[in-house]
Amino acid sequence: MSVSAPSPTAAPAKARLPIGLVIGVLVMIGVLLLPLPPDLPVAGHRILAILAFAVVVWITEAVSYEASAIMITSLMAFLIGTAPTLADPQQLYGSSAAISMALTGFSNSALALVAGALFIAAAMTHTGLDRRIALVTLSRVGTSTRRILLGAIAVTILLSLVVPSATARSACVVPIMMGVIAAFGVDKRSNIAAGIMIVVAQGTSIWNVGIQTAAAQNLLTVGFMDKMLGERVAWIDWLIAGAPWAVIMSGVLLFIVLKMLPPESDSVPGGREAVAQSLAEIGPMTSPQKRLLGVSLLLLLAWATEGKLHSFDTTSTTYAGLVFLLLPRFGVMTWKDVQSRIPWGTVIVFGVGISLGTALLTTQAGQWLGIQVVGNTGLDQLGSLGVFAILAAFLILIHLGFASATALTSALLPILIAVLQTLPGDFNRLGMTMLLGFAVSYGFILPINAPQNMVCLGTETFNARQFAKVGLVVTLVGYLLMLVFGATYWRWLGWM
Repeated sequence: MSVSAPSPTAAPAKARLPIGLVIGVLVMIGVLLLPLPPDLPVAGHRILAILAFAVVVWITEAVSYEASAIMITSLMAFLIGTAPTLADPQQLYGSSAAISMALTGFSNSALALVAGALFIAAAMTHTGLDRRIALVTLSRVGTSTRRILLGAIAVTILLSLVVPSATARSACVVPIMMGVIAAFGVDKRSNIAAGIMIVVAQGTSIWNVGIQTAAAQNLLTVGFMDKMLGERVAWIDWLIAGAPWAVIMSGVLLFIVLKMLPPESDSVPGGREAVAQSLAEIGPMTSPQKRLLGVSLLLLLAWATEGKLHSFDTTSTTYAGLVFLLLPRFGVMTWKDVQSRIPWGTVIVFGVGISLGTALLTTQAGQWLGIQVVGNTGLDQLGSLGVFAILAAFLILIHLGFASATALTSALLPILIAVLQTLPGDFNRLGMTMLLGFAVSYGFILPINAPQNMVCLGTETFNARQFAKVGLVVTLVGYLLMLVFGATYWRWLGWM
């Protein structure tokens, strides 16, 4: 009796290493093999190699941002740990000191503020207050196409004040606007639908500039201000500087969308009824929503009066608000309610980003790069407006390769701050850092350049070409308006 041989099973396909990760490692090795400049410490040389690896991995999205953060931490522990210290070249940092350097960002107040902001955003989603604010705002506008687009911008502005997460804001607004579009009875790929969704995405990015707590990259910028400049811009001062630009650009966005994506009709009957029906479905305002609204308004008041009526910083007042939101009976949520709504990976990436930027400073790598940039570009021959024009244009262009403004800020802002510190002349380096932070939010051209763009793209109401067509004009007008503000308004405020 013959026994038949078991049929061979197909071998599982081997997962290949992402090409971006391989390139990142090769670039890092290439930088490490470069001759060490005499004025650059070994630790600085190695942190530049780690930075090169991070930039490649972030641009190619070879691995998740969370995984890249762990990789960067490990690389710092081993590469910096085996490097001689700046104080005594005969002594090595050691892995313990190096890992402490890699985790420095987790003790930064800006990281605490990001975590607090994510809790507030989760509370908004948990209670449904963000949805109620959006629906009430839309119910106040008319049913013409222009008013619906204006209502979308108004919703974006209001939520930017109370929901400190661009992704959370767009995730709230998009389903509401899709419901309104469905009530219009128009094709999902119509200019009306495309215009509404593009306004939501682009308007979110515009108001990331106007409000300090509206986006994570702003808070990261504040963290670098603290670490590298020893001071930071208050919430109200950021608002006074950025909000006028954002107001003008909101009008520009509305005009551009109406011109480049002319609506099929001027009237969209059914919109107001759809919003009214949605409001009726969610019922009257609940007690948790009222308490959350009260805490949010108090937080806005505290942020706006920092340094004017009291000396408590934004992070401290935010955490005081969180205490009320988490209190038994009075609060609106428990830890179990929000823990699944918090993108903890964002906190990890944020902390490592601050650590990487701080390490560039402590190892003298940032200062060395700043000297090289200034010495080889002629920036030291320009006035403050010329410096801002060049550095802002560089950030806007390089953002085309980044899918995260937070990653872009982590990679480049510490270097640009070092450049500002190296430049001669009497200009406001803190103010210039804030203005360059404005330029980081320019994710207008490609859908992949910002999470809110991708959320809106997922509705399939527009394509990448339509988005880029509007975004290119918005980018150009926004950049030129910044130069005008730099020559006038921001200079009058003393930020240039």
